[in-house]
Amino acid sequence: MISILLATYNWPQALKLCLESLETQTDRDFEIIIADDGSTNSTKDLIDAFKAQTSLPITHLWQEDRGFRKTKILNQAIEHAKGDYLVFLDGDCIVQPDFVAQHRALSQTGFLVTGSRVLLNEQLTQELTASSKRGKWDYRLFKSNLLKYRLTGQINKYWPLKIKLGDGSWRVYKKFVWRRIKGCNMACWKADAQAINGFDETMTGWGHEDADFVFRLQHHHIKRKSGSWATEVLHLFHKIHDQSNAAENARRVREKILAKAL
Repeated sequence: MISILLATYNWPQALKLCLESLETQTDRDFEIIIADDGSTNSTKDLIDAFKAQTSLPITHLWQEDRGFRKTKILNQAIEHAKGDYLVFLDGDCIVQPDFVAQHRALSQTGFLVTGSRVLLNEQLTQELTASSKRGKWDYRLFKSNLLKYRLTGQINKYWPLKIKLGDGSWRVYKKFVWRRIKGCNMACWKADAQAINGFDETMTGWGHEDADFVFRLQHHHIKRKSGSWATEVLHLFHKIHDQSNAAENARRVREKILAKAL
């Protein structure tokens, strides 16, 4: 079974779209573990309402809001996961109906997968969150407007949502690179995550905790595979997070890389 580790913080409108998109999956052999970094009761109410109308197994993990501590709540989610394969997803992302199926197809012993995203602009994000109040997420309707969205600049990619490519050696990275590491869409085996003790919980504040996680997995002899042209998520627009810790977190990752190279 696959465990979807879904990180969220105080945006129930986006989380609703994310959960509804997971409800539409063609491959339903998965559980959802919501890693909640201190959201208020409006998020809990949304989750409770969704749990009441879905057959998908959902676990809601919550920790007190003491600033950005995504690493800590994700480590709790890793330990709670019943699946042997983990797919990391953020609550501000909407997934395609074959998201789980594509991740399962790319899963391979000794590998992790880093997926990619399609960025939605502010206008389209507002339209989708407003429409979610009137009904459920409808990917077919969204897909029918893809060309219009691309031509008007409301999404930054078109073809990866139209064309899906299979597995192959071309997906494998030869070495560690920072490029295209997105914590909102990546996957690895639970045993591999546990072998490196999960995320580094001393990395607080937004920025580069995902790159650190991927680097340590690769140093643990896990190869990285690209999930592009297969697993794209729709990333809702939001204001930039507080990045005051990003430079320090990046410095620490580079320090680890240098230490391992010596």
